[in-house]
Order: sequence, then structure tokens, then C-alpha cells
Amino acid sequence: MGELRAIWIKQMSRGPMDKEISGRLVENQGLENNADQGGKRQITLMEEEVWTELMDQFNEKLSPATRRANLMLKGIRLAHSKGKTLQVGPCQIKIYGETTPCYRMDEALPGLKNALKEHWRGGAYGVVLNSGEIQEGDSVSWVKNEEMP
Repeated sequence: MGELRAIWIKQMSRGPMDKEISGRLVENQGLENNADQGGKRQITLMEEEVWTELMDQFNEKLSPATRRANLMLKGIRLAHSKGKTLQVGPCQIKIYGETTPCYRMDEALPGLKNALKEHWRGGAYGVVLNSGEIQEGDSVSWVKNEEMP
């Protein structure tokens, strides 16, 4: 079992990532008040352990908000999770794929983009299956016994 460690809302495209202690996931939309709504990339997720490992590798201390993900998880591996369903507090998120890091990662730290490309280190994205309130500290786990596509 894992834990929801952080929530960020992006108010506008390319805008800053605002840290929140709670948020609302909206079915088939994403994180309420976040710039990205609808489609298959409604919510983006990252692993705290991966970010810590990368900062150690680069000998840097950038904020995890630099990654521009909406949710940071601890104790959950996102690699090869396409098609799986993640339970975050009372909500479920269907994972649709691996998040591809963009050029903005190298703007923050040269070499970070390529480092994130390896083994799903850039995180994952998905769609919100049911609405609900989430907050830092919520439990996170994979839904078991589901039919895989």
C-alpha cells in the first residue's frame, strides 16, 4: 500500500504548479481547477522515490513540482501500469500510459528529460473514474481482481 504525498494544480497551460493539501477529482475530467481537463491525460502521477533518486543522481534539490505532475505517490510503482486501476483515497484512476517528459525538464536541469525517459521514471497519466475528495496522506493501492484490457 502506498500514500498520496502531494497534490499540485496547474492553473493554466505552462503556468506554475500550486501545491495543495487537498483536492477534488472529477469523473471523466481530472483534478478540479487544473488546466488539463478531459481526454485521456486528465491526471498525471509521479513517484516520490524516483524523484529522490534523480535528485541524488544529479546532486540537486529541485522541488518535485518541477516534474509538473498532479499527484506524487510513495510506495507505488507506476512502471508498466497501463490498463491498471489505481485507488487514491475514495477515487479510482485508470492508467492510460507513461508520461513522456518534455523539454521543460531540461530547462530546469540539463539531462533531466533523458533521465526521466528510462523505465517509466517520468510517471503515468490516466482518467478519473469517479469523483471525490482527496488529500495528502490518503492511502493509494492498485485495484485487485480487475479484468485487464
